[in-house]
Amino acid sequence: MPIDLIIFAAIAVLLIFKLGSVLGKRTGHQKPIEFPDTNDKKRGQAPANADDNVVRMPKSFEEPKPESKQLEGPAGAGLRQIMEADENFEPDNFLEGAQQAFEMIVAAYTEGDRKTLKMLLDKATYDGFAGAIDAREKAGQRMEDTLVGIDSANIVEAALDGEQSRVTVRFVSDQVNVTYDSEGRVLDGDPSKVETVVDIWTFARKVSARDPNWQLIETRSAE
Repeated sequence: MPIDLIIFAAIAVLLIFKLGSVLGKRTGHQKPIEFPDTNDKKRGQAPANADDNVVRMPKSFEEPKPESKQLEGPAGAGLRQIMEADENFEPDNFLEGAQQAFEMIVAAYTEGDRKTLKMLLDKATYDGFAGAIDAREKAGQRMEDTLVGIDSANIVEAALDGEQSRVTVRFVSDQVNVTYDSEGRVLDGDPSKVETVVDIWTFARKVSARDPNWQLIETRSAE
């Protein structure tokens, strides 16, 4: 196997683990109490020769993290249901992971990376993506999709159906999409034009699952 493919595979694996650790993880009051470091044997006690009388409070007594703005939106009620069922879910961290997933999936589809897609998509969605890749390769076509950047990502729907949590995100991104034929001629798109693309993706995960990863189960364009 060429060394560059080995490197890319290693990077993909690291990104998957990073995605699993970020997507939907709640932060805040779960952290253990952390006392300031001192030279005293008794933990949490100020040094006997301290120059001042300032007492540093444990981090758990600090001002709590502000509530996510996503809870104020149309998906607020559904997000609260998911948070009650899954103590590790936090909307802002979910959004951060969802954007990473968006970037990875767009790149994997463009490059025909079925392995990465299979890890991030459910079976039905994967079959659709893989079918499009198969048709593209059979026709001898090549696709270049450059994700210039994500302008915004917002949760627009959320629901808890039994044990399955579903969260829908609206992505607005700038992309350059071009399809070439086997001779390198442009079939679709403009390599010099940046377009604004709106995608609406739905992710799902069982709240009782040990696997922290969410899967993409549906994609649609803005109406």
